[in-house]
Amino acid sequence: MHQREPLTAAEREARRRRLAEVFGDVLPEQTRDDRVEVERTETAEDRLRRDVPPHHGPVG
Repeated sequence: MHQREPLTAAEREARRRRLAEVFGDVLPEQTRDDRVEVERTETAEDRLRRDVPPHHGPVG
């Protein structure tokens, strides 16, 4: 198999520009999967109680 020479910085930048012209900015720099998950102190029941519509009256 043929080994390719590593691209120079200028070649990488030119390639990045060509791909951006064709496909646009399709992927964000960082996704939710990349981020550190913040510990949640709210439980599912807390969320349900918070989201009760006003016409249902006070909960709990």
